[in-house]
Amino acid sequence: MSDFSDLFDPKAILKHYLQRGREGLLLKLEGLSERDLRMPRTPTGTSLIGIVKHCANVEWGYLGMTFGRTFPDQHLLVPFEAYAADPQADWYATEDETTSGIIDLYHRVGEAARTTIDELPLDTVGRVPWWPEDIARANLHHLVVRVIDDTARHAGQADIIRELHDGAVGLHPDNTNIPDGYDWPAYVEKLTALANRF
Repeated sequence: MSDFSDLFDPKAILKHYLQRGREGLLLKLEGLSERDLRMPRTPTGTSLIGIVKHCANVEWGYLGMTFGRTFPDQHLLVPFEAYAADPQADWYATEDETTSGIIDLYHRVGEAARTTIDELPLDTVGRVPWWPEDIARANLHHLVVRVIDDTARHAGQADIIRELHDGAVGLHPDNTNIPDGYDWPAYVEKLTALANRF
């Protein structure tokens, strides 16, 4: 947040935490090859670039489409109809997509979402097209919180995937948020011994 007064501005707070989640997610992609970013890392096929593509589509869906907003590069997002043929359509990079292109798209979606938050009152009601009709209406405040929650969840997935891939950990290069010089093998051994008692 830019100054102390922002602590009392609901929109500034929402935008701050949404941006923090975006940055945390993108940090986990730094320094990896195209192949490494595309590689499925879980039994359900989750990849680092797939997480970013999913987050871009979710963010624009809730903070753009829901309010009838337009996005100049809508053709780069997964069309709503595509999920009927492939429910995982937004979870991987296709052969004609690049990771740099998806990351750039995510940045542009973020800018467009910030514009939505800036231009609309938080109590503006939109209609979520993929929710059942009887509950499809929700206000902007609700949906920004939902996107923050979704982004944070997926940034956490990326944290674990990256650590399992090459041991890279931490919140930010300047502040890892973990103890320096810690004896991790001994720590893991201690926790393993503890778990084995049960």
